[in-house]
Parts: sequence; structure tokens; C-alpha cells
Amino acid sequence: MTESDLRAAIERELPGVRADLERLVRIPGIAFDGFDHSHVERSAEAVAELLRGCSLDVRIVRSGGQPAVIGTRPAPPGAPTVLLYAHHDVQPVGDRSLWQSDPFEPVERDGRLYGRGAADDKAGVMAHVAALRAFGDRLPVGVVLFIEGEEEFGSDSLERLLEEHRADLAADVMVIADSGNWDIGQPALTTSLRGLVNCFVEVRTGTHAVHSGMFGGAVPDAVTALARLLATLHDDAGDVAVEGLVGRTGATVDYPEDRLRHEAGLLDGVEFIGTGRLTDRIWTKPALAVLGVDAPPTAGAPNAIVPVAKAKLSLRLAPGDDPKRAYAAIVAHLEKHAPWGAQVTVSFEHDGDACEIDASGPMYDAARAAFETAWDGTAPVEMGVGGSIPFIATFQEMFPAAAILVTGVEDPDSRAHGPNESLHLGEFARVCLAEALLLANVAEAGRG
Repeated sequence: MTESDLRAAIERELPGVRADLERLVRIPGIAFDGFDHSHVERSAEAVAELLRGCSLDVRIVRSGGQPAVIGTRPAPPGAPTVLLYAHHDVQPVGDRSLWQSDPFEPVERDGRLYGRGAADDKAGVMAHVAALRAFGDRLPVGVVLFIEGEEEFGSDSLERLLEEHRADLAADVMVIADSGNWDIGQPALTTSLRGLVNCFVEVRTGTHAVHSGMFGGAVPDAVTALARLLATLHDDAGDVAVEGLVGRTGATVDYPEDRLRHEAGLLDGVEFIGTGRLTDRIWTKPALAVLGVDAPPTAGAPNAIVPVAKAKLSLRLAPGDDPKRAYAAIVAHLEKHAPWGAQVTVSFEHDGDACEIDASGPMYDAARAAFETAWDGTAPVEMGVGGSIPFIATFQEMFPAAAILVTGVEDPDSRAHGPNESLHLGEFARVCLAEALLLANVAEAGRG
């Protein structure tokens, strides 16, 4: 099919693609503990039905976790095979009062479709479906669609699934549609992502609470001790102060300060932390955040010295760092800096590998050409992502010969994982066209 044929086909298919996306958004498929997992089952069934409609051989599979969907269609003789990844599960919605509309009832406002999963990552699923529908029975490559069901919950069973279905999932090119673009009107290929270590630190100063008047001034409270300990994690400039972590500079894209302030919702007068270029700080250097604290709530708190307090920490690792070594480094730091002899206990939650992608070669050139055409002459940039998608490193390890392309539908205003998540519908149309063009370009590159 020619470029004009594909443009016309995508335009023809977009209304139905959007309708199916809205149907998926209405399914609250949350894989986290404590939620009704029957909705994840419904979500997998809905995805399977969509893939069957694209003439794929479809199976719902699992390996001790939530259901994933695999759809296959063999390659024409001599043509390459492309794996298309996305996930159908979504994040919890959090505080519903912060949403301007029901998170599971898609609503369009100002050219954006709002709803949980509208961008992350049900639009990724539907971009794959749009490309397949555009080609119909004239698909120039073989395809394997792998739609995961627990990515937001940590992909605990993913490695087992990949091992069990390794032969079926093997491909020449793998398109991981779970990232984003640099800006509205500016496509991107993601070439690095940070790793992750999440852990808990508990501080104890006593066996029980005691009167804050009778014992205060001599007996330390655990909340203050925890606060002092957490303060040691950064230096005065805001750089992570844990010894032994990897960090580097050299990001090639500039991130304007005013844009980052706007996208992050930073309040007037609040300064950025850390040193160096902003892109280095958020892509290629470590970052450490306190995600939550367990301590008595202020409402109803008695006048008593608190004997124990606990915090959850999230450490993002620069590409090239090792999660196990990084966890050992943060444990050593926390134990070393325990204030006033307080007892410090660190417990591991989970980790994930960082990844780097060498985006050179004919398949990456095919992707760049597809993006540039879909965005009417705007070439894609190579960008890093400060977040983590640990399974990409697993794909790299298990399928070393495959060209891995990390793409996505999100833009800086998508607010994935937060209230009022949304999808820019104009950009989504370009993403769908880009994927169709990519499949055509990969077929051509494979013949070369």
C-alpha cells in the first residue's frame, strides 16, 4: 500500500478505533491487590476480541499472574515479523475528587480524551489495532501482538510468560508502545530509561510512646529521627548523596525550564533541585523521592513521643547502574546516618533494570522515516525517560537480535498515573499513521 493509501485507510478507521478505545477505557482493569480482578479478565477478553477482528490467531495466557493476550499472524514469504507490545491494565484512580469527570467514562474536552488508561496504555493497544485494520488482508509483515495484563502492577509474571511463549514471540522488530513523544507536534524515539529500587526504611527510638512533656528534651521521637535521616539522602544542592550510585551527563535534548515548571505543576518560587542540565537530572542521573510516611496522623495525635516511624523510598537509577548494587548502597547509607543511635531497618519492595538502546540500523531508520512522514516533515528526536519500564531490559536479554523501538502515544500533558489522564486525539491519529507506515517501511527494509 502507498503512503496515500495508508493515510486514507487510517482516516477511515479512526472513528471505529476511537469507539473501541472508549469501550476499553470503561473497563476498570486494575491489577493491584485489593481490586476486583474480574475487570482485568474482562479487559483481556475485550482485547482478544479486537485482535480476532484483525484476523489474528488469539490466545489469552497467564503464568501465575493476570491475563495477557497473544495474537499472531504469519509473515508473507521472505518478510520480517514485528512484535507489537502494549498493556491493557491501568493504574488505580486515586482520589476521585481530583478528577473533573468519571475516570472510567471517557469524555472529550478541547481535543483530548479523558479517562484512566486513555493514554497509558489502552491507546497503545488501539494504535496497534488501527495499523492492522488499515492494512486489512494486505499486511506486509508478520505480526505478534503481546498485550500484557499487569504492567502497572510490576509485570511480576512477565518473564515467565516470555520464557513459556518465547518461540511464538520471537520477532525481527519489537515495538514497545508504552512511552511518549517529546511534545505535541514533535515525535520521539525513547532510547534510555532509568531503573528502579523501591524500599522501606523504619526508624525506632523506643519500645512504646511516652509523655512528650515528661520525657521531651532527652528522649528523641522517631518522626524527627526519620526526618533527619531522610534529609541526608540529598546534598544542599538537591543531588542524591548516596555514595556509589552511577550517574552521567550528555543528554542531547534541551528541556526549557518554563516548560518543565508548567508540566510538573511547580509552584511559584519553588526551585529545581540538583545540578547540571535538566535532561541529565531527569534522564541520566539518579533521583530519590519519599513516596509516603507512616506516622500518627495530625488529627487526634496525643501529646506523646512517637517510638516508630516508617517511610517508603523510590530510587530511580541512571542507565548503567545495577539495582542490586544500588539497593546495597542505600541500605549502607541509611544505616550509617542513623541519628542519635536510632534503630534503622531497611526492607526491600521491588526493583527493575534501566535500559539503553542503540537506535542505529535499517529498522530504526525505517521508524524515523515513518515518524517524519506522519508528523509532516518533523523528524523524531531521541529522548530519555526518567521513569522505568524494566521489562524492556528483559526483552533485550531474551531477544538480542531484535531491533527494539520504544514508542508511545503520550505527550507532556497526558498526566499518566495521575488524575485527569488524557490522550491528545490529534497526536493519536499521527501515532496510528506512523505505526502503519512503520510496518510498511520494515517490510521494505526486510526485503533489502
